Order: sequence, then C-alpha cells, then structure tokens
Amino acid sequence: MNAAVATRRRFHLGRVLQPTAAILSAIVLLGIPFWVVLVTASKDQAGALNPNLELPDQWHLFENFATVFTDGRMLAAFGGSVLVMVPSVLGVLILGSMAAWILGRRSSRALAFVYALAISGIVLPPAVVTIVLLLRQLGLAGTPVGMIGVYMGMYLSTVIFFVTGFVRTIPIELEEAARVDGASPVRVFLTIILPLLMPVLATATILICLYIWNDVFYALFVVGGRLDTLPLNLYQVASSGLYLQNWHLIFAYIILMSLPLLITFMVAQRKIISGITSGAVK
Repeated sequence: MNAAVATRRRFHLGRVLQPTAAILSAIVLLGIPFWVVLVTASKDQAGALNPNLELPDQWHLFENFATVFTDGRMLAAFGGSVLVMVPSVLGVLILGSMAAWILGRRSSRALAFVYALAISGIVLPPAVVTIVLLLRQLGLAGTPVGMIGVYMGMYLSTVIFFVTGFVRTIPIELEEAARVDGASPVRVFLTIILPLLMPVLATATILICLYIWNDVFYALFVVGGRLDTLPLNLYQVASSGLYLQNWHLIFAYIILMSLPLLITFMVAQRKIISGITSGAVK
C-alpha cells in the first residue's frame, strides 16, 4: 500500500515538475533575450552602450522606432523583402505540392530515389559560389528574379517533405470518383487535393516566410547592393556607421522587422502545429 501511495505521489510530482521546467526553460531561452532587446530598444544611446536587463531611465521606444523607420530606409527594404518573398513562397508551394502529389500517390524504386533526392535539400546546403556563378551565366545575378529562383530551389525540399506525408493520408477513392466523373488530373488536383492540403501548406508557408524574411547570407551575395531587404538593409546600415554603437536603434530595427512574422505566427500557431502533426508525423 505504501508503495502505491509513493508511486502516485511521484506521478503527481512529475505532472507538476514537467510543465514548470518547460515554462522556466522558455523564460530563460526566449523571455530573457526578448526582454534585453525590448529594454535596449527603449533606451537612449548612452544607456544602450552595454545591453543589459535594466529598465531605461526614460522610455524612448517610439522615438527610436521613428528614427529607424525614416533614417534606416525601412519602407524600401520592406518592399524589397515582400518583392522576393511573395513570389518565392507562391511558386514553391505550387510546384512543391504538385510534385508531392505525384510522389505520394505512385510507388516505385525510381520515384523513391526521386523523393530522396528531392528532400535532400533539407540537409544539404547550397553552395553560394556555384549559385552566384550560375546566375551570372544566366544573366540573373543581382536581380529579384534570380533571388526568387534561389529561394525556390532552396525551400522546395521543405514543401515536398511536408506535403508528401500528408498526401498519403488522403483516401485515393476521392480521386477515383472524380476521374470517373470525367475530371482531368489538373482539375482533380485543384478541386480535391489542393483544398485538403491547406493545413500543411499553411505550416510550410509560415516556415518558408520565416526563412526568407530573416535571410541575409544568400541575399548579400545574390542581390547585395542592388536590392534591399530588411535584414540585408540592417546589416548594411549597421556596418556602414549609421548605427555604429547605436544599439538602441539596431534593436528597435530588429523589433520592427520581426513584428509582421511575429503577429502572423501568433494568429496561425494552431494551423502550424496541426500541419506539422498531420504532415511530417504521418
């Protein structure tokens, strides 16, 4: 009897300790860095020279927002980010979902090899030098079209990986019934498959938007100096001296740059989780 009581106590203790440990870990890993960014962005230049957890003597958050928005050319950089992100995401979702539909419905050794090759981009990073040389040969170096092509090639594997697993859970009888009624493959995909893919496509959309929105490495080599995106613009103005030692402006810029995706993630977090569990797990 005592052993049973002790077991129940350990069980209840574990149920309390596990969520408590998870909350504390989230506070340490996410809350503290976010707090440092917020309070540093709210200080003046002198108070922000050494970023720390202390509250500012006077809050200058909105003043710093106004400064970086006007002096940092954020509006043009925002337009550049949208210009390359929207076509990249739409293109990779359309091509990736169509490819995943074929790979998920047909089984053969050749297609298994194609699928393994298609998702290999998740773990094999592209070579920057090769990309730049290829774009120069095609005449697309330094252009938005070239940057869109790079992003589509990089993240097509992500869409195929998520969507293929989800396609395999869709009953094939739905497609067969549509074909009996005379529907073409394109119509079957657009009217039956694509609407069912919306949860997993929402997940892929958020993840790819996050990758592209925060990318500075590939943008620097492909369109650096010819087209501004938000992270590339922040890198340029911070390294050129405009924001040198102005940590309050740099952190204010980071907050403004992160707000669109942060709001989108908060609104769509349930769809993201459902898409991951229904696609990648299944």
